[in-house]
Amino acid sequence: MPGPIQSIERAAAIMSVVADAPFGIGVGELAAVLGLPKPTAHGLLRTLQGVGYIDQDPHSGKYRIGAAALGMAPRPFDANVLRSVAMNWGDTLAARSGESVRIGVLRGVRVQIVHHVFRPDGSAQQLRLGIELPLHATALGKVLLAYTPGLTERATAASLPAFTSRSITAPRTLHSEIARVRAQGYAEDIGEFNSDRAALAAPIRDAGGRVVGAIGVVVAIDRVTERAARAKLVDLVHTAAMSISRDLSGERPRVQS
Repeated sequence: MPGPIQSIERAAAIMSVVADAPFGIGVGELAAVLGLPKPTAHGLLRTLQGVGYIDQDPHSGKYRIGAAALGMAPRPFDANVLRSVAMNWGDTLAARSGESVRIGVLRGVRVQIVHHVFRPDGSAQQLRLGIELPLHATALGKVLLAYTPGLTERATAASLPAFTSRSITAPRTLHSEIARVRAQGYAEDIGEFNSDRAALAAPIRDAGGRVVGAIGVVVAIDRVTERAARAKLVDLVHTAAMSISRDLSGERPRVQS
């Protein structure tokens, strides 16, 4: 049986991302959100525009949902599917890092923890499954802000509360932080939600490249002060995120087009 066609999966992901961008989205931002080369994203956008599913604002150059696609609601990703696919990789990340692991998904303007693996050191710990955390003060939340168009604008429509002295409370600072997350491919929270804890997180993508969640580690803050130790943790988190993303795609053969 032939495998799924990659370009169609990508087109579906583009439709979903553009539908979630109330003020439109530029080709560069879309490419960053989906992890695509800019020429590939531009070619797919132009094709969708040609059949009326995408429109381009002649003044801003940004893309919006076209008339042919109005009424098509993007299908939300099932968090239970994500959790079932990610569980083994979460366990592996905890074992390799020696740290607590959390997987989060977007819930409104907060990040909800859908899977939590305890540190493997046997110390007393509290299960955080199901709790909702702020986007702007957590590594998981910053990943979702970085790869969900329009979300930063929604998150900054209200005040950004301070949880510690290091919390970001200024919208302009948060926008700069989100740009940095996109550029480096991961997010960090160094004492921003809990003054003695730090976190690192990376995006989880579906078959079309859309970010549907994030996975990260929560560590004592002194574990990330040394550059080599932080780099090792980032590499472990990236590896786990890419492995989950690969498994969400089913490792199925794809027809290139």
